[in-house]
Amino acid sequence: MGIFASGVKKTNLNFFQKIGRAISGKSRVDDNVLDALEEALLASDMGVDTTLRLIENIEDRVEKDKYVDLDELTAIIRDEISDLMGADEPVQPFDFSKKPYVMLVVGVNGVGKTTTIGKLAAMLRKQGKKVVIGAADTFRAAAVDQLVVWAERAGVDIVKQPMGADPAAVAYDTVKSAVARGADVVLIDTAGRLHNRVDLMNELTKIRNVVGKVIPDAPHDVLLVLDSTTGQNAFQQAKEFTRATKVTSLAVTKLDGSAKGGVVVGIVDGFKIPIKFLGIGEGVEDLKVFDKKAFVEDLFTKEDIQ
Repeated sequence: MGIFASGVKKTNLNFFQKIGRAISGKSRVDDNVLDALEEALLASDMGVDTTLRLIENIEDRVEKDKYVDLDELTAIIRDEISDLMGADEPVQPFDFSKKPYVMLVVGVNGVGKTTTIGKLAAMLRKQGKKVVIGAADTFRAAAVDQLVVWAERAGVDIVKQPMGADPAAVAYDTVKSAVARGADVVLIDTAGRLHNRVDLMNELTKIRNVVGKVIPDAPHDVLLVLDSTTGQNAFQQAKEFTRATKVTSLAVTKLDGSAKGGVVVGIVDGFKIPIKFLGIGEGVEDLKVFDKKAFVEDLFTKEDIQ
């Protein structure tokens, strides 16, 4: 059983049921099979553009390779999805040559942003790294309180200010503190509001600017957190945040609770932004560094489906 198997199990089961029914008793891929494949891909929230691109590529492959059974069709789909998701090189989530490595974490409220920061802090502490968290979402007391709990649980430092304080000031103090303490990584939480893109852009730009005053090339990464269970809403959130600021990586959460694992493929294909982390459960160990090869294999491994 692969590292992402529990996270993609519902997507996997849904896909194979749809395709298995469509192909039963057939000796070739016809329009009905392709329609069923398209339906299965769309049901996994892969997105219209990505799905149509895949169907076209698969149709060409099937014609050339003279497909005969479900296993061969599955192998073709797996190969095409793998190609869409880019290079096979392992993800390097942090560059520890930059000290401290500053990661700005963005995303709307409710996607698991604060929890993701806490799990990242725990992951890094387990590796022996010194971490400082910045609670720059000063508009929600719950967000700050939750980060404090995570910081205590992970054994890392946290910088916070009273509610309503300037988020950029919190970010500035966090990075200054991290430099003074010799920290390896800085994780800065931000407010998850999309009610006004101009406000969001201005706030994130201000945070980037003040962080850059302390460390000229920081932030080194802007991590956008998306909730896989929201399906197409995740695409819209990615669109809004990439318009508002330069997003350099993604974390996709709650994959275990959704049959919409295709959203991972669609977002990578649509936005050309690499995924660094996948959340496949509620436990602290259930935030995994993304591995494209393992993800695609688990998405199409029938043995993992009970």
